[in-house]
Amino acid sequence: MTGEAEDRTDERPVADRPAQGDEAAPDAPAKPARKPRRPRAEQPAPLEAATTTSRTGRTRQRVAVVIPAKDESRRIAATVRSARAIPNVDLVLVVDDGSEDNTQHVAREAGAVVVRHSHNRGKAAAMETGAAVVAMRDAPDRPPRLLLFIDGDLGDTAVNTAPLVPPVLEGTADVAIALLPPQPGAGGRGIVVGAARRAIQSMTGWTPTQPLSGMRCLTREAFEAATPLARGWGVETGMTIDLLRKGFVAVEVPCDLRHRPSGTDLRGQMHRAAQYRDVQIAVAARKIRTIGRTRRR
Repeated sequence: MTGEAEDRTDERPVADRPAQGDEAAPDAPAKPARKPRRPRAEQPAPLEAATTTSRTGRTRQRVAVVIPAKDESRRIAATVRSARAIPNVDLVLVVDDGSEDNTQHVAREAGAVVVRHSHNRGKAAAMETGAAVVAMRDAPDRPPRLLLFIDGDLGDTAVNTAPLVPPVLEGTADVAIALLPPQPGAGGRGIVVGAARRAIQSMTGWTPTQPLSGMRCLTREAFEAATPLARGWGVETGMTIDLLRKGFVAVEVPCDLRHRPSGTDLRGQMHRAAQYRDVQIAVAARKIRTIGRTRRR
């Protein structure tokens, strides 16, 4: 993790704990950002019994679901149980980002592996922690798991993120981003979405439909290429810009998901203001980086 020592997870180090959980219509989607750079070869290395096997006898790539969560005790159990039903998923990991409720205990009882930040560090830090813990559980002689990041408030609809896996699994994309249907009760006017969309388009040439979507599946290689992640609510915009500019391929995939939208009250307006601020910070940092590279040349 960036700039801080790793927080404690449970009472014991991660490596010593039992593997809980390891047992177990919007607008038309935008076209892929670019053509695939290379065909992705089949993974020949055999996997453990925890890895599922197709009817043809070939092993299938494992997937880890990473769920950053804060104060999601009401919905996290349903989200975890639903995520465990996604094909190829053999690990559901909840990163409790300094919750003040029982999120960690509810998630663990639902079958997730839980790692906890002692205080709130933000979504980007939770994603980085989750990816690091998944890497600890990946065997060095086997393909690293694909990373499927989802929100903790999806509830029973979390299983509907399953369509994000095949494009990455089959090598047609390096990152697949969920397109959500209109959410009842959403109070935004598209200002933040529009700002993020224009920034991505101007810096990469690709125009995403839902640039702020946090549900996305990507390869380990792509995740590491996107780190360090942009802070706060700019994480998705920053990740998309960084990956596309490095030649990775992105696609958007419709997924029938329902989450808790921000409304039109003061809390919702403050949330959108924070989103706008963080998106602008992420974009500005990448523009400065570009200017620096140009001057060095």
